Amino acid sequence: MEVIVVRLRLDLGYDGSGFSGWARQPALRTVQGEIEQALGRILRIAEPVLTVAGRTDAGVHARGQVAHVDVPGEVLVRLDGNRPHALGTDERLSVLVRRLGGVLPPDVRVFRVSVAPEGFDARFSALSRRYAYRVSDAAGGCDPLRRHEVLWHNRPLDLDALNAAAARLLGEHDFAAFCKKREGATTIRELQRLDWAREPGGVLVATVVADAFCHSMVRALVGSLLAAGDGRRPVEWPGQVLAAGVRDTGVHVAPAHGLCLEEVRYPADAELADRASATRRVRTLEV
Repeated sequence: MEVIVVRLRLDLGYDGSGFSGWARQPALRTVQGEIEQALGRILRIAEPVLTVAGRTDAGVHARGQVAHVDVPGEVLVRLDGNRPHALGTDERLSVLVRRLGGVLPPDVRVFRVSVAPEGFDARFSALSRRYAYRVSDAAGGCDPLRRHEVLWHNRPLDLDALNAAAARLLGEHDFAAFCKKREGATTIRELQRLDWAREPGGVLVATVVADAFCHSMVRALVGSLLAAGDGRRPVEWPGQVLAAGVRDTGVHVAPAHGLCLEEVRYPADAELADRASATRRVRTLEV
């Protein structure tokens, strides 16, 4: 008898402070590990495996993370419990969200579970990821109630200088100078947006959007821009580092806690499979 497999999309968020990153690791507390354990317990299946839109490092937060998991369709029926009438799929998934809320620790939440459209892959179907990095340059330090999500920078920052430096990094480039190289992985990315704004309370927020990011890229970009924003480096310097194409010891990777994954964007349902296929191809820069 053929087993029908259902792909579920999970929309979720977490406070990364207490996690050793997203990816499951032996003997360490991770976001993936917590959610997979909760799913296995509720659905009574062994070792469900989540695929995520973007793996986050230890200490990085998310409020717009997306993942998918493939489960046997029959396990959803178990969510009916002892009800006299069978629930519809949407009702069963609402039950699953509520049960996850009761099982998961408070620093990770699954906001929504839905049946994924055909061709959907949380990682490869994504068009872009949007991150925010939050920094306070207040003389006395940042709001202590926001200390887990806002970096305190102990130098005044010039908004115009931050944006002038950021503009030099936009476009499709080899970001090897801002990435930790991984064997077999390309460092070519399209940086679609990188700009800074100051919130009414004084916190500076960098909005960073790309089709994808390589390891430590956002935090390295932010680290270089902070040096330009506080006057330690000229506004041209981050662009010069990018053009050099090699890691620069002058670029300090910004701490993890200021970074949050805000949103993952996907194409229309009919384009999901094609997008996933295109993303899987190793990219090169056109000469």
